[in-house]
Amino acid sequence: MAFEIPKTLYSGKIKEAKLGKGSKAVTIGGESAYPFYLFEGEMPNLPKIAMEVWDCPPEEWAEAALEPFIGVTDDPVAWAKKCVEDYRAEIIALQLISTDPNGLDRGVDEAAGVVKKVAEAIDVPLIVWGCSDEEKDTEVLRKVCEICQEKNLIIGPVVEGNHKKIGAAAIGYHHTVIASTPIDINLAKQLNILLGNLGVSDELIVMDPTVSGIGYGIEYAYSVMERKRMAGLTQQDERLQFPIICNISKEVWKTKEAHIPIEEDPNLGDAKKRGILMEAMSAMVLLLGGADVLIMRHPEAIRLVQEMIAELIAS
Repeated sequence: MAFEIPKTLYSGKIKEAKLGKGSKAVTIGGESAYPFYLFEGEMPNLPKIAMEVWDCPPEEWAEAALEPFIGVTDDPVAWAKKCVEDYRAEIIALQLISTDPNGLDRGVDEAAGVVKKVAEAIDVPLIVWGCSDEEKDTEVLRKVCEICQEKNLIIGPVVEGNHKKIGAAAIGYHHTVIASTPIDINLAKQLNILLGNLGVSDELIVMDPTVSGIGYGIEYAYSVMERKRMAGLTQQDERLQFPIICNISKEVWKTKEAHIPIEEDPNLGDAKKRGILMEAMSAMVLLLGGADVLIMRHPEAIRLVQEMIAELIAS
């Protein structure tokens, strides 16, 4: 008797979302099985990687992370163009670090102006990620939605406290929203319901589960992502059938392990290789948890993850 591999029966499917516009637009989602379970279902759109760009010069980045971008970190437009032209970035993720009220506290109009310049300089989809201060993000992201009308940006993080104001702007100017909740499946579902009730269409919602890197609670983030995929694919929970985005780069490269020089702790090994591997390994864990878009920093870490995706698809 031939051996037959047991297979899970899926009753649901992840919704698709189109990011950006024109010939360089990308489609994410659409899975009808668990991540890379190609023997059970389909994965029509492979996970995408967005390269991170900051709207101000980074002051505390590890040397290894700065090296690939020497000469452009004081100019977000040049930085974004380098990522696209030199590193073949499919998506750019502009982090609005300068808007943080506890930092530079850049004004709304100035910050939005930077976003517009970057959006006009590249032809790939643009993610605009706020500073995670609810009040400031509301002001800045609403302005960004307005002056970048019809650019089909991906705007976030959108949380319960500001979902009405940012969501309304996204609807009016046709942008995708990033529904962000703090590592909790019930809160994620609730926010998706609220956005739907507001009028944000399903194809304009992606979920941010809030993630962390290896060694800093990634197993918790993974388990929540896994449960979201289970609910969406096997329990027919339509409000959890959205693509997932993971802003992993900042979480990995801010850790002490990514900064400690080899002279200080030889047991940790080469600092550059260490940081790259930490980012790549964290990203792969999240891909296996169901990530559709990863925001990453180092080109070499991105290359490693892309190779792993190719291996998983080919096997």
